[in-house]
Amino acid sequence: MLFTDRADAGHRLAEALQHLRGEEPIVLGLPRGGVPVAFHVARALQAPLDVIVVRKLGVPYQRELGFGAIGEGGVRVISDDIVRRGRLEQADLASVEHAEAAELARQAERFRAGRPRLDLSGRTAIVVDDGIATGATAAAACEVVRAHGAARVVLAVPVAPPDAAERLRASTDEFVCLSTPFAFSAVGEWYRDFSQTPDDEVVSLLAQAAAGPGPAAPAPSTAHSDGADGRDVQEELRIDAAGVRLTGDLTVPAGARAVVMFAHGSGSSRHSPRNRRVATALNRAGLGTLLFDLLTPAEEANRANVFDIETLADRLTDATGWLRGRVAGPIGYFGASTGAAAALRAAASPGADIGAVVSRGGRPDLAGPLLPGVQAPTLLIVGGNDPQVLDLNREAEAALRCETRLEIVPGATHLFEERGALQQVADLARDWFTSHLVTQA
Repeated sequence: MLFTDRADAGHRLAEALQHLRGEEPIVLGLPRGGVPVAFHVARALQAPLDVIVVRKLGVPYQRELGFGAIGEGGVRVISDDIVRRGRLEQADLASVEHAEAAELARQAERFRAGRPRLDLSGRTAIVVDDGIATGATAAAACEVVRAHGAARVVLAVPVAPPDAAERLRASTDEFVCLSTPFAFSAVGEWYRDFSQTPDDEVVSLLAQAAAGPGPAAPAPSTAHSDGADGRDVQEELRIDAAGVRLTGDLTVPAGARAVVMFAHGSGSSRHSPRNRRVATALNRAGLGTLLFDLLTPAEEANRANVFDIETLADRLTDATGWLRGRVAGPIGYFGASTGAAAALRAAASPGADIGAVVSRGGRPDLAGPLLPGVQAPTLLIVGGNDPQVLDLNREAEAALRCETRLEIVPGATHLFEERGALQQVADLARDWFTSHLVTQA
């Protein structure tokens, strides 16, 4: 069984866990890669999502050998047998535990962003990871979860080697694994896309989940979607655009009167924590969002495709026509980097009828002579410490003939990674779209 990415694994794993829905479980993702899988499991089961932060305690002279694990709330799981056989001194054990406790506290604070840990007392807890190698961390997480008071502990993973699966099946109340291939060497070989999950993505997904369990996330679909009928809509979709099939995530809050399409010249755009954070701010403001990939994973491997603005714009234009048949109300574009050029080029095409455009750290210069043809009100957001891109945006501001504003985020670099910078981007985009799109609805 081969998974497209962690989102695909989460959808498939959720189907195998439907029997637990009536137990009102809590879903716990192991950072980092387990959280994207757990996010989709939680959405499908309409269950709360939290992160389970566990730190293995390694023997001082042989770190890969664990003598125990610690979890939040002072939970300690110690193997007295390994401590005894390793003749480990209490001072050495205390030193290891102190260092790991500090890192555990840092990770927990970083991932939860100040939110309290969910209470597991008397609950069914589903511990989710993106796969199992040795199973040591997953086993420790299950022990920590039980120590936190969970009445029932379920471990759920997409893939694991048969020997580890057998051990884990015996140490949990229920073990759910979609595939246990004999020819197993690494978790990543069972995914087409097993790119690293950054901290920011974990933070973003947990923040989205904390806003509410959310609607069930169905399998990929091409069904009609419209949040104007009083229901929230969240779907993973396949979009036919310019001869290729693209994958996208559509979110339409109940009563939404407009939708913003996210354009980025990278196949991982819909998983970008930066784009998702902005999308969450727009959703909370009552705007729908469509995050999708303008390039297929194979195309993205050739970085030259990222700068093929004509192709990106053509696909965005086709996808816009596709979306108009499924949602009501005005449509806006949010473009980042080269995707901003594609958004402006698409907005300049005859009959585009785009309500507003926002560019984040964009390359509007790559839209070239088409800039004067853009009629949609356009907001250009650039970091103050991104001088080359700032100069290009100033030139683009002068070339645009539509309502235009250039906003500079002080101290921010190209990716807006500085503290508070991305929140300023989200606030600026939200205000621009609400003032220019909602008034048209």
